[in-house]
Amino acid sequence: MTDARLWSQAILLALLPLAAGCENGAAIPTLATAVNTSNDESASPEPVLAGPAVRKALVLTTSQPGRIEAYESAPLHAKVSGYVSEVLVDIGDRVEKGQTLVRLAVPELEDDRRQKQALLAQAKAEVRQAQAAQKAVEAGLTSSQAATEQAKAGVARAEAEYERWRAESGRLDALAATGSVTQKVADETRNQFRAADAARKETNAAIRSAEAAVAEAQAGIEKAKADVVAAEARQAVAEADLGRAETMLAYAEIKAPFDGVITIRNIDTGHLIPLGGASQPLVAVARADRVRVFLEVPEVEAAKVDNGDPAAVRVQALDGLEIAGEVTRTSWALDTANRTLSTEIDVDNAEGRLRPGMYATATIRLAQRENALTLPVTAITRKPEGAFCFILRDGEAVMTPVKLGLRVGGDWEIASGLSGNETVALTKADSLQDGQAVEPVAPSN
Repeated sequence: MTDARLWSQAILLALLPLAAGCENGAAIPTLATAVNTSNDESASPEPVLAGPAVRKALVLTTSQPGRIEAYESAPLHAKVSGYVSEVLVDIGDRVEKGQTLVRLAVPELEDDRRQKQALLAQAKAEVRQAQAAQKAVEAGLTSSQAATEQAKAGVARAEAEYERWRAESGRLDALAATGSVTQKVADETRNQFRAADAARKETNAAIRSAEAAVAEAQAGIEKAKADVVAAEARQAVAEADLGRAETMLAYAEIKAPFDGVITIRNIDTGHLIPLGGASQPLVAVARADRVRVFLEVPEVEAAKVDNGDPAAVRVQALDGLEIAGEVTRTSWALDTANRTLSTEIDVDNAEGRLRPGMYATATIRLAQRENALTLPVTAITRKPEGAFCFILRDGEAVMTPVKLGLRVGGDWEIASGLSGNETVALTKADSLQDGQAVEPVAPSN
C-alpha cells in the first residue's frame, strides 16, 4: 500500500470520531495512533478461494445457424426451340434418373433427321457400288494375267515355226537355184517362212498387249480402292450428320438427370420455347435422399474446423429433431466480406423429412480432451510474458507460469506447469501479487 493511501486512511480515521469526542469529552485520537491502526489492517492476509486443479473432460464446440439445401438441384432448360407437346410431371412428383419429364414438338428437326437418314442410305449404296467395281477390276486383272501367260506360252511355238520355215526356205532356195526343185515349191516355202515370221511378231505383240492390260487392270484396282475409301468416308460423314440430327432431336425430350423430386414447373402444353431457351427453367429437380447443411463458422473458430469433425444438426421445424453427422467439406479460405468459413455437413435423408430451405442449428465438436487438468478462468492472469496462476504456499501467493490449452466456457485446460496436487488461488488472479499474504478459503459445494 502506498504512503499517500496510508496518510489518507489515517486522516479519515482521525476525523471520524471527532464530533462524538467533542460532545462526550473523550480524547481525540492522535495522528500517530491512526497511522498505526492503518498499518495493522494492511498486514492482514487477503482471503481467496483456493483448491486444487480439477481433472475433467473438456469438449470445445461451436453452434451456428445453418440452412438445409438439396444435395443436388438441377434447373432444366430446353436446348432447342419448339412447342411443348407434353408435360408429364408436376411439382412434388418423385422421378427417376432418365425419366422423360417434358416433350417438345420440333417438326423441322424431324425433317432434318429423315433427310440425313436418306443421305446415309445413299452413301451406303455408293460404298457397295464402289466395292463391286473394285471386284470387277480385280477380275479383269486376273483375266489379263491369264492372257499374258497364254501369249507367253505361244512364243516358243511361234519361234520354233519361224526357225523351221526359215531353214526350209533357205534349203529350197538353194535347190531351186540348181534346178533340183521347181521355183514354185521354193516360193511356197518362202511364203510359209514369212507366215511364221508374222506369227512370231503377232505373238510378241499379244504379250505386250496382255501386259498392258495387266498394268491397266492394276491401276484400275488402285482407283477402285480409292473409290471405296472415298465412298466409305462419305458414309461416315452421313452417319455423323445423322447422329447430330438425332442428338438435336433428343433435346426435344427433357429428362431427369438423377432420382429426385420436381420442385418447379413453369410450363404448360402449347407453350412456345424460344430459340436459346426460356429465361426460367421448364422444370427443376432436387435430389431428396441426401441433403447438405450450410453454415458459416466465425474466424476465431475457423482454424479448428476439420473435415470429419463430429456434428449434430438440430431442426426446429421437426420438433427439435437432432441428427448426427460430421463436417464433410469446407471452403478452406475465409470469406473476405464477413470473415467466416463456409462449412457443409452432408446428412442422409432417406425418409425425406429434411426439406430444402429449412433452417437448422449445427453444433460441431472442434476438440475434445479426456481427463484434462483444468482451472477456472478467474485463476489465470495473462501477462506479456505468458499465463500465470498463484500457488498458495506458506500463507503466500506464489506466481507460477503455466501453459494453457483449450478454453471451454469458464475453464482453462492446463497443458503444463501444474501436477494437480498444488493448492491454487481460484479467484482474484488479476489482483494478486507475487508473495502477497493470503488466507485460503475452501469453495462451497
